[in-house]
Amino acid sequence: MNLLTFLFRLPLLPVRSFVQLATLITEEAERERADPATIRRELEHAERALASGDISDEQAAEFQRAVFAEFARARRGTAADPAVRAD
Repeated sequence: MNLLTFLFRLPLLPVRSFVQLATLITEEAERERADPATIRRELEHAERALASGDISDEQAAEFQRAVFAEFARARRGTAADPAVRAD
């Protein structure tokens, strides 16, 4: 890269870095969402709320369905991404 090209690209470097950071954060959030430990923690939280009477049986069942649906959707999304499978 010569000096002239560098000078023209210099104003765009912060934008480029921001886009790379946003991509990295998005990938990490998707990876965490698809993590079985995260799902387990959410289900345990719902179980504790049900045991303490904070939510009803119907609400707990709906929450479990929503968590499993989100988990399945996240797993389908990560299975299609070859970079994530290389872990």
